[in-house]
This record gives sequence, C-alpha cells and structure tokens, in this order.
Amino acid sequence: MKIELETIAPNTNSPFRLLHLPRLNHLFYWHFHPEYELVYIEGASATRHVGESISSYDKSDLVFIGSNIPHLNFDYGVKTDYIKEVLHIKPSFKENVLLNISELDDILTLFERSSHGIVFMGETKEKIGARLKKLYTLSHFELFMESIQILKDLAISEEYFLLHDRPFVNTYRKKEQDRLRNIHEFVDRNYQHKIAVGEVAELCNLGTESFCRYFKKTTGSTFTNFLNQYRISQAKRLLLMGKNISETCYECGFESLSYFNRTFKKISHQNPSDFKKRFRKTS
Repeated sequence: MKIELETIAPNTNSPFRLLHLPRLNHLFYWHFHPEYELVYIEGASATRHVGESISSYDKSDLVFIGSNIPHLNFDYGVKTDYIKEVLHIKPSFKENVLLNISELDDILTLFERSSHGIVFMGETKEKIGARLKKLYTLSHFELFMESIQILKDLAISEEYFLLHDRPFVNTYRKKEQDRLRNIHEFVDRNYQHKIAVGEVAELCNLGTESFCRYFKKTTGSTFTNFLNQYRISQAKRLLLMGKNISETCYECGFESLSYFNRTFKKISHQNPSDFKKRFRKTS
C-alpha cells in the first residue's frame, strides 16, 4: 500500500485551516501530514482506516487524528450524498501555544491523546458535528475562537474511544518524507502556472523518466494525475468562494477551458457548473 505525504498549504498565519465539503470519495487517498486533523462526516457509512486500525462507521463519524498518522480519506467509496468538514491544525499550535498557556492544559492533553487516534461518540459527535458544519460561515476571528472552544469541549468529553492502545509511530523514512514534501511545496507554489515534469524531476536530482518511475512507485499515482487532483481541489475552493468557471480554470493553471471541464468531471464526477449549483443549495 502506497502512502503519500500531504502538504497542507499555509494560506494564513492562523493555526487553523478549514476544508469545507472536500470530496475524495472516488480516490483511495492513503496519506499523512504533520498537521493534526479533526474530521466530521455525515450521511455516509464506510471504512475508518487510521494507522494500523481498520474499522467501520455508520451514518456519521467524528475523529481527531494526531500529527503524521497515516489515514485513508473517510469518504472513500461513499456513494450516498454526504457532508464532510475537515479542520487542520498546524503542529506549531501545540508547540507555541498549548505548551505555554496553562489555561489550555486540557486541550494539550487532547493533542497528546490524539497520537492514538480518537473517535468521538454520542452527544459529543452530534453537537460538535453540528458546530463544525457552521465553521465556514464564520469570520476568521470567529472561526479561531470557535475552533478553540470545540477543542476544549472535545478535551473534556468522556464519549470517546482510542483506535490504538499505544501512540502510533510513523516509520516512513525521513528521506522520503523530505523529498515528497519538497515536491508538494513546489506544486503548491507553482500550480497556477505551467509545470513541466522535468522541473520537478530536477528538484529531486532525477532524470525525467527516473522521476516518473519513482513518483508512481512511491505514491501509486502518476505526477500528472497528482497535479490535476491538486488543481481541481483548488478549483473547488475557488468555486465555493464565488469565482466563475473561467476565472477558476486559469487561476488553477489550466490552459484550456475544455480540458479543465473534462478533468473536473473525470475527478469529481460532475462538471464545474453542477458543482457550484449543488453546493449553493447545501450552503
């Protein structure tokens, strides 16, 4: 099973980054990242694969995942109409804030516990899930304050169980982590422009053919497919922000509107206009 290091783009100095209604149900995305992750999914029943733990959830799930724990996207294979909210938290939040403010000790304990993977149940799942669904409507300040309060409420909840008896340790080689991170950071900086495979190969000190073989072997995907997936994820974000389809196409590095539409439909199983209409209704 291939594992991919995911780089979460630091759009702001905020420790929190919200992904509103991300959809990866068509993609087997086995990945990890330094950021802590709080994920809520509703309207789906599927597999929960976190670290070495494989289990299932029914109708909804609320899980807090520690830094660098590999996990499968919670919507993989889901065919029902579902809602998914993901809150990423930079590791610096623990290092620079939680370790230095005694009033946040409960949240620090929650972060330490997250190295096991935490599944929340009962009223905690129901109430926190409802609040996570509203985060995207808040101002930056309100989102920051509500995120802190959500973490506090999770920290004092007793409605949870751990996915691992011991803290999970990611044994993926640091050399591979660093190389994949460099690739992801390059894509994040340059996805709005044309990217030649040779440029990325040079970044890794590999020839183009060697790089293509390396990337496919390491991630299970071709670099072109990975780049398209990344660009479409950014396109969804822009569309949800109100950008029109043509603006979104070119801002995400596509040189042809027809190719953008084909790629969007191939990855999302719907065209950009249908995507906008659908989520305008659910927002």
